[in-house]
Amino acid sequence: MKKAYGFFEIPSTTAAITALDMMCKSASVEFVTWEKKLGGRLVTIIIEGSVADVKQAIETAKLNAIKPPACTVVIPNPHPEIVRMVEKSHLQMMKDKII
Repeated sequence: MKKAYGFFEIPSTTAAITALDMMCKSASVEFVTWEKKLGGRLVTIIIEGSVADVKQAIETAKLNAIKPPACTVVIPNPHPEIVRMVEKSHLQMMKDKII
């Protein structure tokens, strides 16, 4: 069972939160971090889990989100530099106490 990251970019914070709820309920994935751009008008949610679970979670959110996603991607077995980038984002989120 390999680790994978899922990226789900969607307009609006509310749409991102409801998509994250769907993803976590539909598959065994965990929320890692999020990035808000344009004052929260574009939000990227990052999840992790097995490749199959991340694919299932992303697909569920794509089909049921309250707004169409701007972009989605699943990265199976991410390169260490990608892991480092995501961990840095997670640490910044925790520092800013955004969650």
